[in-house]
Amino acid sequence: MKKSILLIVTIFFVFLTSFSVKDGAKEATTVTPKFSIQQYTNQLYNCINDEHINLNAFKIALKGYFTLLLDNELVNKRYLTIIDMSLSANVERFFVIDMETQQLVYKSLVAHGRNSGEEFATQFSNDNRSYQTSIGFYKTAETYDGKKGFSLKLDGLEYSNSNARDRGVIIHGAEYVSEQFIKNNARLGRSLGCPALPLETFKNAIEFLKEGSCLFIYYPQKYYLSKSKIVNANVDYLLDCSGLFAGLE
Repeated sequence: MKKSILLIVTIFFVFLTSFSVKDGAKEATTVTPKFSIQQYTNQLYNCINDEHINLNAFKIALKGYFTLLLDNELVNKRYLTIIDMSLSANVERFFVIDMETQQLVYKSLVAHGRNSGEEFATQFSNDNRSYQTSIGFYKTAETYDGKKGFSLKLDGLEYSNSNARDRGVIIHGAEYVSEQFIKNNARLGRSLGCPALPLETFKNAIEFLKEGSCLFIYYPQKYYLSKSKIVNANVDYLLDCSGLFAGLE
C-alpha cells in the first residue's frame, strides 16, 4: 500500500525551482511542491478504465473526496463510492473505488426514490416523506439490523442531503433491485429514497463502505453544482501533502 501511495506522490508532486543570482552564481531555491488533483484524477480514471463511469461525475467525486480528506471528515479513507443518477436505473451505476489499489472493486444496480422518476431519476429532495433521492456528498456511518435487515446508515454532509439520517436514508438490499425485476417490469424497482442494492451482493458493498467513507450521489443539477460548498472548494492543488494519505490502510 505504501509503495502505491509513494508512486502516486512521486508522479504527481510538481517540484518548482526558482533561481536567484548571488555573487554572480545561480542559487537554487526550492518552492513548496504542488499535488495536482486534476492530474491524479485523469490518471486514476484511465487506470480504472470503465466506460460506464461518467468522467464529470468522477472528477467532482475525487475533488469532494480530497476536500473531505483535508477536513478530516473521513475515517475510512480507502474507499470512494459514486452513484450516478444521470444514468438509467436499468444499468449498473453504483461504483466503489479502492483508492489504495486504484481499482474498481464493486459495481452494481442501485435503486432511486420512487418519486424521483421512473427509469430515470430527475427529481431530488431533502424533505421528509418526499420519497425522493437526495444528491450530494455523504459520509457512511454504522451498520445495524433493522426493518430492511442488515443496513448501513448514511450522514448527509450538504444542504441537499442534511436530513438523510432523520429520513432513514440507508444502504440495504432489496429484491426489486435485480435483472429479473427489470425483465418483468421494464425497469428497476424503486425505494422510498434509499440507494438500495441487489440482495446477492449488498453486504459486500457495505463491508467496503462502512464506518466513515465518502459516498457521492451525482446528478448534473445546475443549482446543486453552483451551490455546493464541497463541489466548489478551492482544492485544485494540494500543498504540503506529506501526511495526506496517513492511515489509509
